[in-house]
Amino acid sequence: MFDQVAGAYDRTNDILSLGQDRLWRVAATRAIAPRPGERILDLAAGTGASSVSLARSGAEVVGADFSPGMIAEGVRRYGPGAAGGGIPNLSFVEADATNLPFADAEFDVVTISFGLRNVNDPQRAIAEMLRVTKPGGRLLISEFSHPPSRAFDGLYRFYNDRVLPTVARWVSSNAEAYDYLNESIRDWPDQRTLSAWLRDAGWTEVAHRDLSFGIVALHRAVKPVA
Repeated sequence: MFDQVAGAYDRTNDILSLGQDRLWRVAATRAIAPRPGERILDLAAGTGASSVSLARSGAEVVGADFSPGMIAEGVRRYGPGAAGGGIPNLSFVEADATNLPFADAEFDVVTISFGLRNVNDPQRAIAEMLRVTKPGGRLLISEFSHPPSRAFDGLYRFYNDRVLPTVARWVSSNAEAYDYLNESIRDWPDQRTLSAWLRDAGWTEVAHRDLSFGIVALHRAVKPVA
């Protein structure tokens, strides 16, 4: 499904989110605060939009995704054959978030944006993220969530149920994929539940911050040093 929408994925997301996806990406990058020389794993990287934002800091970024179509699109845009030679400190790899092809304690930062709810076993993926993170390393999860305001939540559900499917049929190469998007957002647990999953996996300093009235939440955590 993600292979089929790779080419128009970023444009479609921009339209369906009313441009908010760009602000969410900026907020995530600021929360990560990437530094030159750090090694960062960007899971569910898609076509690499979030990875590029991190790589511009000078960090070494690995964009990983389960979809070979998404990876191919990212390599086309930002790999060695791209215009201007691409981005040398950004590489792409096909990977399953529940069984990452990386050594223990390999990354200073692990992040995943709008992809954890698409993993078939998100709690196992959270444990894998902990495994590949260095002691003292950081985690940032950007994910759709549940607005705490009932009134706004009702408005948000109306948009997702009635407006989003109609717009998706006009702008997406695979409108059915965005029916799945809506279902996955509706069925995803709230901020408190995801925070509990992180603590249960062994992450510490767990906290979250709502964006866009709780449509999205940034979850932060740290791997214990000992």
